[in-house]
Amino acid sequence: MTHSISVPLTADPAEHPFVFQAAFNTGSAEILDTVYEPDAVFVRRDGVQVTGAGRRAANGGILALGQPITVTPRQVRVAGDLALLIVDWVIEGHLAATATDVARRGQDGLWRYVIDNPFGVGTP
Repeated sequence: MTHSISVPLTADPAEHPFVFQAAFNTGSAEILDTVYEPDAVFVRRDGVQVTGAGRRAANGGILALGQPITVTPRQVRVAGDLALLIVDWVIEGHLAATATDVARRGQDGLWRYVIDNPFGVGTP
């Protein structure tokens, strides 16, 4: 399925969590997947790491709640083309956690997740 909605990526790593929020809030797993590098890892709540179709399925399960996400970045630490993002997030009435994520600046100058650990230290 192709969507006419798109969410532009950012050249500022501090803005990447808000790009994720905008993509998530479209409700489209396809659009949400654009904020990730192709081989990016998603750490599920049970601690299992998934990529590709597994990552899309894991995000799809959260999207299925049908509620918007709100993000509040706590820390952004940048070293060259890598950024560590510590981000509080909440899906009101359903889920809340502090993510520990890693993003990388691509050759196009835009940031994408390489590791998305949405439950952070709460993950086993």
